[in-house]
Amino acid sequence: MNQIAKDWIDYEVIDTGNKEKLERWNQVILRRPDPVAVWPIRNSSAWNKADAVYHRSNKGGGSWEYKKQLKEYWTLRYKDLLFKISPTGFKHTGLFPEQASNWDFMMNTIQKAKESGKENIRILNLFAYTGGATMACAKAGAEEVVHVDASKGINEWAKENMKLNHLEDHTIRFIVDDVMKFIQREIRRGRKYDGIVMDPPSYGRGPKNEIWKLENNLYDLVHEAQKLLSNDPLFLIVNCYTTGFSLCTLDEVMKRAIDKSGKIEVGENLLPVTANDSILPCGIFGRWTPKK
Repeated sequence: MNQIAKDWIDYEVIDTGNKEKLERWNQVILRRPDPVAVWPIRNSSAWNKADAVYHRSNKGGGSWEYKKQLKEYWTLRYKDLLFKISPTGFKHTGLFPEQASNWDFMMNTIQKAKESGKENIRILNLFAYTGGATMACAKAGAEEVVHVDASKGINEWAKENMKLNHLEDHTIRFIVDDVMKFIQREIRRGRKYDGIVMDPPSYGRGPKNEIWKLENNLYDLVHEAQKLLSNDPLFLIVNCYTTGFSLCTLDEVMKRAIDKSGKIEVGENLLPVTANDSILPCGIFGRWTPKK
């Protein structure tokens, strides 16, 4: 079950090729690496219009080459959501546009649940980054969203997104913590959530230098997190960007790790590409929903 984030207006993948992508972020054109785009570039003229180009370093990481002076940050709108965008030293901009499909699903699910009389909806966002899913769930009417990320700086960015979306009066708890340790504490506290979404990295370190590797930790992550689902849950969503981690593997992990009755769907997150009316694969997702 693939999903295409096709409702963007402020964002566009203009073209792809030679392991790069050319994107429009509102009025700014960025050229960034993308290892999935292994095909050649067909029309090179459009690529010369980039306002900034990210160059990888042979020593790891990389840097931006600015063709024109850009603002330190600007904003990007998706429907009723607004986000801060800023090029970082790791090629990222503070947002993964392909996740808009998951935002739509979560918002629609929360809104329908509220219309059916469900109250006090609580959502847990793990490896929450700058809070795309956090803002979507809060905007949809979740009573509380708990936003967990190991980076203090990233959590501060998420708080800026909260202010951009005028969600200060909503209950959003920003927590800087190692995700697995936080989950274990929540289990001991007896806390429950109606929806859980997670975006675990391929590799990372926690605030106390805890080492995370997806292939070693994903099963335990999903198995422990699902213990936090309420008796009347809405969803559990896992996103995965690790190269070589297959849909079948994610499907099997979720089937074995989640011991609650429900439906599991897996698929690719995709973005439409203007050139050639094509698509760009952007990682995979797995979604558990309860049986109705």
